[in-house]
Amino acid sequence: MAKNLTKYIIISLILGIVIGLGMNLFTPDLFGTVDKYVFAPLGDIFLRLIQMMVVPIVFISIVLGTANIGDPKKLGRIGGKTIGFFLLSTAVAISIAMALAFIVKPGEPGLLDKSAEGFESEEAPSVVDTLVNIIPTNPIDAMTSGEMLQIIFFAIFIGFGLTMLAKKTDKIYHLFEQANELVMYLIMIVMYTAPFGAFGLIASAVGGAGMDAIASMAAYFFVVLAALFIHAIITYGSVIKFVAKKSPWWFFKNFSPAMSVAFGTASSGATLPVSMKTAQERLGVRKSVSSFVQPLGATINMDGTAIMQGVATVFIAQVYAVDLSFTQILTVLMIAILASIGTAGVPGVGLIMLAMVLEQVGLPVEAIGLILGVDRLLDMTRTAVNITGDATCALFISETEKDLEEKDPSIRD
Repeated sequence: MAKNLTKYIIISLILGIVIGLGMNLFTPDLFGTVDKYVFAPLGDIFLRLIQMMVVPIVFISIVLGTANIGDPKKLGRIGGKTIGFFLLSTAVAISIAMALAFIVKPGEPGLLDKSAEGFESEEAPSVVDTLVNIIPTNPIDAMTSGEMLQIIFFAIFIGFGLTMLAKKTDKIYHLFEQANELVMYLIMIVMYTAPFGAFGLIASAVGGAGMDAIASMAAYFFVVLAALFIHAIITYGSVIKFVAKKSPWWFFKNFSPAMSVAFGTASSGATLPVSMKTAQERLGVRKSVSSFVQPLGATINMDGTAIMQGVATVFIAQVYAVDLSFTQILTVLMIAILASIGTAGVPGVGLIMLAMVLEQVGLPVEAIGLILGVDRLLDMTRTAVNITGDATCALFISETEKDLEEKDPSIRD
């Protein structure tokens, strides 16, 4: 499914650019009518399907991700090291991404100057208010209004309770597992509509802006790629070299089979069996470490997705000529780090998280159309980076916890 979807989205991207640009150049009057009744509705339907899944996938995935951490007393140093590594790595990833985006300015040409005329960004709350408002007074109200930081906090709180109560809450835990299966299935259905959404959104964007659209999408594409490679080589390479005391070249060479599968499937979850086997057999990671770190990483460690969110947010802000305040930048950092826990390892979920980030900093969700066409290609690359980060963490823990005994990796025994 993943390979076919990639092919169809690429075809849709090409068709959208060709048709949109062609109408912009040769039949600009006709474009307005076609955009209103064809391109825009196709894009809007896809965006609505994405937004419909935001709250369920964030809440359910984060509850399970937190519950799967297990009993802190049992996990001890390994649990702390793993979570610490993932959160720090995600913070570094999005910092690299936003810094690169601010330096390169991929959105400077302004793709949607006409659309931006009526857009006014709302003033962001102060840092103190942002931190205090993370705690919801009414979790149900937070869900209905889409207050993602509050939803994330409540989900972590529920997940922690499930962890501490263990077998007493097994039925609730299994209910969340079944809900997660349902949500993942629905996400896959939504992604089947992606080629149509890609076509409509890209044709509308390119047709409305002409050649400038292609130039800025190319700039965005290469900025995200550059940030992904910098993070993989510099950040992960440094951990492998100076903490795990291994050769980065040896690591990437031996882990390349799993990276290839991740690139082809664009799914951390689908790649997990290959990723674990490769880490254990070719990198020498102990099974007990691999069995805990890598499945957890497939749920809560999404550095590649955080990089996309960082670059895309800055890119869209530049397109709309909005200067992000320090508070807004901090909000993006916080959401990306926390939302990495709730970003499921299936194709396309990064777009759902991006919609959440844009809403929280007052940028229009429909601007996702600017990056949707190239996102599928980037999704494949960032998935490879995601699983590489999981394996890096597993190797780091395996090499620094030499006295660890082999134990049953089950976390709810």
